[in-house]
Amino acid sequence: MEKHVTTTHVSIRVEDYISFHQPWFEKLNRAWIEEHFWMEPIDFQVLQHPEEYIIAHGGAILMAYVDKEIAGTVALKYVQEGVYEFTKMAVDEKFRGMKVGQALAEAAILKAKSKGARKIILYSSTKLKPALALYRKIGFVDVPVDGPYKRSDVKMELSLFEL
Repeated sequence: MEKHVTTTHVSIRVEDYISFHQPWFEKLNRAWIEEHFWMEPIDFQVLQHPEEYIIAHGGAILMAYVDKEIAGTVALKYVQEGVYEFTKMAVDEKFRGMKVGQALAEAAILKAKSKGARKIILYSSTKLKPALALYRKIGFVDVPVDGPYKRSDVKMELSLFEL
C-alpha cells in the first residue's frame, strides 16, 4: 500500500512496513514513550519484534516518509474479528505540525477497512493533547477505559460502518 498526501508544505508518502523499518519503528516510539511515560514490558516486545507481535497476528504497520526521510509510523493491531487497535503512532519531532500524523491515521483507517475492520480502538493519555485532538478530528469518540496499558487514561473508538 502506498498513499501520497501533499500539503501546502510537504509531500507525505505512506508505505507498508518491511523489516528494514524496525529500527525506526522502535526509535520513533521510544522517543515519545520515554518523553512522556516509561517503557512497559510489552513496549519492548512490540518495538523490538513488531513482525512477531503485530504483523504475524494479522495486523499491519505503516511508515510515513517526507521526501526520503522516515517521518512517522503507526501500527494496527488485530484485536478480534472486525476490530483493530491503533497503536504505536509516532511522528518524529522534526516533522510535527506537517500533518504526518493525519496522513498516517487516514492511511491506517484505509488499511483497517481493507482488512475487514468494522471498528478501530485506541488507548491514549490526557497528556497527549495533540494526538487526542487529531483522533477526535478524524471521528474517534471517547468510550470507557478498560485498557491493558498502565499509562492509558483514555480509550476511543471509530466505527467504520458505512451509512
